[in-house]
Amino acid sequence: MQRKEQKKDYTLIREMPAGKGFADIVFLPRKHSGKPALIVELKWNQTEQGAIKQIKDNQYIKALEEYSGNLLLVGINYDKKSKKHNCIIESFEKNLQ
Repeated sequence: MQRKEQKKDYTLIREMPAGKGFADIVFLPRKHSGKPALIVELKWNQTEQGAIKQIKDNQYIKALEEYSGNLLLVGINYDKKSKKHNCIIESFEKNLQ
């Protein structure tokens, strides 16, 4: 179920239908905020690189059809054995089609 929350600079959308699936969390900046949009994919006992690959392979970026500008792809993995989180962030410039 998709939930939207309003914050000062962002609209937060959980489980946003995107490309071939659902993006775990999307942060859409408010107009004129100057902030980048973020697509966040969360993994458990996998890899943060795999999370970024899923964002790209499943074309989650296409869900932001009205957005252009700086976009951050964020992959986060939690390792149950080590109890550590790892994160990778890639910058992407999206232009309107």
